[in-house]
Amino acid sequence: MSVLKSMDNEIQKHVKALGPGPLEEGALVRSIHPLFSRVLKRKEIYLANHSLGRPLDQTAIDVQQALDLWYEGMDGAWDHWLTEIQAFRGQIAQLIHAPREDCIIPKSSAGQGLRAILNCYDEKIQVVTTAAEFGSVDHILKVYAQRDRVELIQVGPDDHGVYHEDDILKAVPRGKSLVVLSMVLFNTGQYLSELAQLIREAQARGARVLVDLYHATGVVPIDIEKLNADFAIGGCYKYLRGGPGACWLYVHPNHLTGSLKTLDTGWFAQPKPFAFQRPETPFLAEGGNAFLESTPPILPYYQAKAGLTFTLAMGVERLRAYSLKLQARLTDLLAEQNLQPIGHPDRRGAFLAIANKSADAIASQLRELKIIVDARDGLIRICPDILTADEEIVEAVGKLAGLLQEV
Repeated sequence: MSVLKSMDNEIQKHVKALGPGPLEEGALVRSIHPLFSRVLKRKEIYLANHSLGRPLDQTAIDVQQALDLWYEGMDGAWDHWLTEIQAFRGQIAQLIHAPREDCIIPKSSAGQGLRAILNCYDEKIQVVTTAAEFGSVDHILKVYAQRDRVELIQVGPDDHGVYHEDDILKAVPRGKSLVVLSMVLFNTGQYLSELAQLIREAQARGARVLVDLYHATGVVPIDIEKLNADFAIGGCYKYLRGGPGACWLYVHPNHLTGSLKTLDTGWFAQPKPFAFQRPETPFLAEGGNAFLESTPPILPYYQAKAGLTFTLAMGVERLRAYSLKLQARLTDLLAEQNLQPIGHPDRRGAFLAIANKSADAIASQLRELKIIVDARDGLIRICPDILTADEEIVEAVGKLAGLLQEV
C-alpha cells in the first residue's frame, strides 16, 4: 500500500469516528481537528474559509510525495504524476456527479476553463452574464468584448442587491449565445437555487450555459448531470482546501463527440502525446482529453488530493447542514448587535455578507485583532467552517460590533 493510499485511509478513519448523524462541535474537535493540527496552531480566528481554505496536515505529505517521485525517478515520475491527475479528475467527477471522468478537464484556473469555451466559437457571439461574477471571469469577458469577440450583456440585481433567475433569462436572446453565471455569487454569497430551470429555458432558446461552481462545490450538493449545464468551471482553492492551481473545466458529454473544438490546445490533447507524432493535419484525442493543453502542472493535483478525499468522506450534504447551523448562530449573534446580513438564509452559500461603506477598513482592523475576514464590493464577508469554535464566533461578532459602532 502506498503512503498516499494509507493516508487516505487515515482521513476516512477519522471521519468514520464521528459516527452517524448531524455534526457537533465536540465530536469535530475530537475526530477532525487532529487532521488539521498544523493550521490550528495559528493564533487567530479564521473566518475567511470562503477565500483560502485551511489545508489538512496530509497536504504537505502529498506534495512531498510528488517531489520525492521526481528526485528518485526523474522522468519515470511521469507515470505516477499522470495517474494522480487522472485520480483528481475522478474525485471531481464524483463530487459533482459528472457522468464520466473525462468530462473533467484539469485547468490551472477557472478563467482558463472559461477561455477554452470562448475559444470554441469562430464567430462573434452574445454572452449573457451577471454584474456579480468573480473578477477574473468579469475581466476575461470584458476583454473579449473589447476585442469584439463577444457582445456582452450584463444583468444587474434588484434594489436590494439580489439577483433573480427570471431577470437573467429575459436577457437571453433566441439563437446562438452563451450564458455565464455563478451558482453562488462570490460577493454576496447568494445561491441561485432555481438554476436548473434557468438552464432548461435558456437552452430551449438556443443558448449554451456555463456555470461557475467555485463557490458552490463542496458547499451545496451538486448533480451536474441533472443540472444539464453545457459547461462548468471550478477549483479547489476555497472549500475543497486544495490551494491555487487545481482547477477544472466540465464539458457535457454531448460536446465531447468532436463537434466542439477549442483553440486552447497543446500536445497533451493528442491521442498519444508521448508518441511525439507531428502529423500535417493535427489529430485530437477522444472525449475530454481533446480539451487538454500543453505540459500540465503537477503539484496542484497533489495539493488538492487530501481536501478532496476529506470532502468526499464527510459528504457535502452533511457539511452543508453544519454550515447552515453555523450561519444561523452567526445571524442570531449579529441580530443582537442590530446587524443584518444581506440575502435570505435559504439562498446563501457558505458565508454571510454585511454591507458597510467602510468594509475594507473594518476587515483590516479585525485582521489586526487576529480575526480574519475579508471585504469585497463594500461587503464584509464572514465564513465559519467545521474548524470554527462557537466561542470564536461570539468573540468575532463582539469585536465587529464594536468597530462598527466606532465608525
